[in-house]
Formats: sequence, C-alpha cells, structure tokens
Amino acid sequence: MRKKIAVLPGDGIGPEVIEQALKVMDAVADRYDHFFEYCYADVGAVAIEKHGDPLPDFTLETCVNSDAILFGAIGHPKYDNDPNAKVRPEQGLLKLRKELGLYANLRPVTTYPKLLHLSPLKEEKVKDVDLLILRELTGGIYFGTKGKDEKAGTAFDTCEYSVAEIERITKLAFESAANRKKKVTLVDKANVLETSRLWRDTVRKIAKNYPEIELDFMYVDNAAMQLIQYPKNFDVILTSNMFGDILSDEASVIAGSMGLLPSASIGAKTSLFEPIHGSFPQAAGEDIANPMATILSVAMLLESFELLQEARVVRTVVKKLLEKGIGTPELKPKITYSCSQVGDMIAYMISESEKFSMKEEKMNDGISTII
Repeated sequence: MRKKIAVLPGDGIGPEVIEQALKVMDAVADRYDHFFEYCYADVGAVAIEKHGDPLPDFTLETCVNSDAILFGAIGHPKYDNDPNAKVRPEQGLLKLRKELGLYANLRPVTTYPKLLHLSPLKEEKVKDVDLLILRELTGGIYFGTKGKDEKAGTAFDTCEYSVAEIERITKLAFESAANRKKKVTLVDKANVLETSRLWRDTVRKIAKNYPEIELDFMYVDNAAMQLIQYPKNFDVILTSNMFGDILSDEASVIAGSMGLLPSASIGAKTSLFEPIHGSFPQAAGEDIANPMATILSVAMLLESFELLQEARVVRTVVKKLLEKGIGTPELKPKITYSCSQVGDMIAYMISESEKFSMKEEKMNDGISTII
C-alpha cells in the first residue's frame, strides 16, 4: 500500500513525539511492505513566527492533498499568557478542522493494569475501563457568531447546530458502538438548551435504524460526575463540541496520563490523528515527553486505511512495554526510558519481532535487548 501522509509537528514537544511516531510508521512499512510518503508543513506558533499565519496556505494545501494527517501539538506561552493576542496558534487548528470538514473527534480511553495506580481514582473504579468519546468538532459555540460590546461591557458566543451536522456524527457513534459493547450515551443539556433538544430529537430518529444498540441520555453535569464515579458504565459517549472538549479532558485522568491517549478527527475526504496532550513547552528539547499517545494515534491512522493487523501490532507492542514497567518519567515506571528510546524500542519490536526478547537487566541499562 502507498499512502501520502501530511506531517504537522507543531510546537513544544510536538516535533519530538512525531519523530517517534514516524519511526513506528517506518517499521510498519518495512515489516508489511507498505510505502508512506511524508510531507512536512508548519502549523501553530512556529507557523506564526515563520509565516505570520498559524495555518499557512501551503500547510492547508498539503493536508488537502494527503491521505491522512499526523499532527503533533500546538501552543506557546507567548500566546497563552496574552489573552489579547489577535493571532493565536489555536486558530490554526480550528481553521484546519473547518476547512477539511473534520467533523468528529474520536477519543478512546483505555486503562492498563500496570498503571492503575497513576490514576487519581481508586483502582477498582478504573480497572477495565474501555470507553470512546465522540465529540462533534466543527459546529456549536466554538464556531458560532461571536461579538463584544466594549461600551456595554458585554460579549456573546452563539451555539448553533443543524440536523445534518448532528446526523453524520450520530451515525458514526452507532457504527462504532456496533463493534464495541453496543451502547451509546448522548450527553447534552436538553433541560436548558434548544440545541440540545435538537440533538435529542435527531439522535432518537437515527437510533431506530440501530435496534441492537442501547441508547440512553444524560445531562452534561451528571455525566461529568458519572464519568468519575462509574466510568465502566460507559461505552460510546456522543456529545457536542464544547461538552466533548471538557469531558474528554476529564476522562484523560482515568488512564493516569495524557501521554497515553490518542485521538482521531474524521473528515469526509481526509482525517487527522494526534495525541490529546498539549505542546508542554517546559519539556521541549528535554527528550522526556511520552510518545505513546502519538504512537497509538498511528494505530488509529492505520485502521483508517483498513490495516487492522498493523494497528493491532502497534497497540500490542505498546501494551507489552507498559506491562514490563517501561515508560517515560511521568509514568513513574520501574524502568525509565527517554522519549527517543521508547520510539526506538517500539519500532524495533515491530520490525524485528521474531528476534526480539526483553531482557530486563539490559533494559535497566537502556541498551540493546537483542539476544
């Protein structure tokens, strides 16, 4: 298989974790006889500094002409600490989502037995959690009409949704649930918001086409509480843009580290794959960032090409490392590896799986484990 991949490293630790993800993609290509062509482009703060635009035309064109997009992270303290900045890195990502029609953000949340202690929740609460959050990505309050009246001291952000916007992500939610535990939970605020009432009406109609899928409804404030108290009760969570933004970040604590959680943003023509974490500028250049979320995003990218075995291998190798107590510093592992060492290890385990054996005494020294 031949595919063209747009590579947008972005800011902070973005370039470092992307570098490790590309090692893994190269290993997959080598083992399974695929060819991935990488087309690099700037986005975020680095694009502002170089081009005066967080999403230059060249970057957008590169993405449009690619089969998939691998995205690092965006953000820089220079802009984070200036609420009045007219041009911001995040504008590039929002525009990219809109221009490419990336309408659905998929965030799986899975826990690993060896890392349950990292979660702030009790181990019995988070053990065996496996849920998927589907967040609508191109509508709602983030893209509605905005305004500010300096004289009156007021501002407004309009939340607006169409039936068509709700329908397309709802169908994806039910199709996803069909391959999981067959349950969809719509999270809204239908007791207050007219847009949420439109969501409920539309989702109910579509649910009739999926009689094997259980559908329930939950107000967002209750869902925020239930997600912490009883996370194992959820399968697929379907929700709007802002609610999904908040709940998916809340759910990230379940796994114990944002460095373990991948995501995919699905579009009609192409899709974007990225870790859910930010640019973490304090760690940039230190080789301590956790690349596993980006590498697991590669697994989702491979699945989008229907390379299911390849995706399964990537996930299996990541799981093996975690089970052996190997990881980057924030995981507080038994054996600490750097960002680049984790990338090297995962890539080697994929490409040389038959020759590979984990010898713990060598791993402690951070050296080759080949026997």
